[in-house]
Amino acid sequence: MSASSDVVTYEIENRIAWVRFNRPEKRNAMNPALNRRMMQVLQELEFRDDFGVLVLTGAGTAFSAGMDLQEYFREPEAQGLGAVRQAQAEAYGWWRKLRWYQKPTIAMVNGWCFGGAYGPLFACDLAFAAEEATFGLSEINWGVIPGGGVAKVAVALLGFRDAMYHVLTGETIDGRKAAEWRIVNEAVPLARLKERVTEVAEVLLRKNPVVLKAAKDAVRRVREMTYDNAEDYLVRAQEAAAFLDSEGRREGLRQFLDEKSYRPGLGPYDTARKG
Repeated sequence: MSASSDVVTYEIENRIAWVRFNRPEKRNAMNPALNRRMMQVLQELEFRDDFGVLVLTGAGTAFSAGMDLQEYFREPEAQGLGAVRQAQAEAYGWWRKLRWYQKPTIAMVNGWCFGGAYGPLFACDLAFAAEEATFGLSEINWGVIPGGGVAKVAVALLGFRDAMYHVLTGETIDGRKAAEWRIVNEAVPLARLKERVTEVAEVLLRKNPVVLKAAKDAVRRVREMTYDNAEDYLVRAQEAAAFLDSEGRREGLRQFLDEKSYRPGLGPYDTARKG
């Protein structure tokens, strides 16, 4: 586990990796040190066998207040374009890593979620928020556009009118509205947030991990494809997944067709068993 003084901490409990932004005194604003450390943590964890789902959340009362205005914007800009581009690459690099992560990922938004925090929020496969959480794209209020992929996230997750309103007004919304706008899957009271995320993680842990990876990648890929291209991609992806885990595929069919021990429409086959 990372040291408690680290800007990113993690712990593994019951096959769930709980990864936390850990700058609570700054509402977990992302500075270059945090971005570098997050990439290291994601790389360290990705292919470990002792967990199957990663949850990203924040220490204290915030998920993340976005990019640290002093350390991410002002200080690199004072050093020139090279420093700006390095800071950007470090941030966007771990968001990209998270989007295509080997394990399923869940964002657990426990408090403030602003600006740049929409990057890792979108990068996670699923997202759950506290009803009391606060979301906002405040860039318009301090004179910049929501860059770094944030405007793309707004358009990808929200309807056109909601995205435009969210970007242009800079007004905040709570977790309930974030769920209504589909920024997150669901909002629950803060006191029940970890319990609900754990419930969903446990559902994922019962699935075939090879197929989970293929399925989550497929959903992301086909969103921007034509139907014909998506159809071709999905046929090939299904073939590849079956090749990578042919034993798992056969076992699922065996339990259903031969044993009749489960129904695919009502739950998964037992991945721990081998025929």
